Amino acid sequence: GAPWVVRMITRALSYGIRAKAKRRQAHYSFLFMRANGGQLTEITSLIDDGIIRPVVDRVFPFASTKEAMAYVEAGRAKGKVVVSLT
Repeated sequence: GAPWVVRMITRALSYGIRAKAKRRQAHYSFLFMRANGGQLTEITSLIDDGIIRPVVDRVFPFASTKEAMAYVEAGRAKGKVVVSLT
C-alpha cells in the first residue's frame, strides 16, 4: 500500500466526499493507479461487471480539447471529463 503519510493526506483531502457518501449511504474508496496492465485489466473487468461506475461529468469532442482542459482547470468538473475521438 501507500506510505502512511500519503494515506493520511489522502484521507484528509477526501473528507468532504467521504462525508457526502456516508450521508447518502454510499461506499467511497480511493484507488492509486500506476501504469500497470494488470491493474487496468482488473479495473476494466470491474467496470464491465457494473461493480464500479465512473461518474462522467462531460464529454467533449476532440476538436474541443482546449475547452475540455479549461473546464477541468477551472475546477468545475464533478466527475470524469472525457475527450472523445469519435
